[in-house]
Amino acid sequence: MFMKWVYRLERKHGNFCIHNLMMVIVMGQLLVYLADQLTPAIALSNRLMLYWPAVMHGEIWRVLTFVFVPGSMGVFMLAITLYCNYLIGHGLESTWGDFRFNVYYLCGMVGAVISAALFGIGTGTYLNLSLFFAFAMLYPDMQFLFFFLIPVKAKYLGMISGGICLLQFVFGPWYVKGSIFFSLINFLLFFGSDFFNMARQEIRYAKNRRNWRNNWR
Repeated sequence: MFMKWVYRLERKHGNFCIHNLMMVIVMGQLLVYLADQLTPAIALSNRLMLYWPAVMHGEIWRVLTFVFVPGSMGVFMLAITLYCNYLIGHGLESTWGDFRFNVYYLCGMVGAVISAALFGIGTGTYLNLSLFFAFAMLYPDMQFLFFFLIPVKAKYLGMISGGICLLQFVFGPWYVKGSIFFSLINFLLFFGSDFFNMARQEIRYAKNRRNWRNNWR
């Protein structure tokens, strides 16, 4: 139902979108990181992050600029993260087109803002992770070089990332739980039925395989 609405909207307003959105976001994160390193007294990230009390005090730009705040990491991990985000985001843009990718990312942003309104603080970390989940659904057998060395298929990296998210959801503070749940709404809207059907098939396959092994013992 949701995707039918997206297709209809794309036919009518497909030109109203940001082209190469992932490049804009990645370059914005790089510039913010450099600004933090060169002018630490200004702490630009703190002025852009999604902190709801500040939004309620008039700093409304935070509901948009939080996507440009890089995670707390060193240069090496930042380079890997930005490279992977661009690679995956550009792949989705090429598959879906700019408009549909914009809708997917915007839905995740709305989810992050809702989470911040409920729990006080939001983050773009899980929003960017939702791109990887979408990519793993579309191209499950595509291989990545993990740390540029180890070849791993996208679906397995997706499972590992999903497991990490589950652990963080169970044991993390409430704002983390909210960020994970609401930031992944875009994935559920785009892939919910396919994801649950695939999960049921995997469970059925595992059960049949276990029964087959028991019968041959």
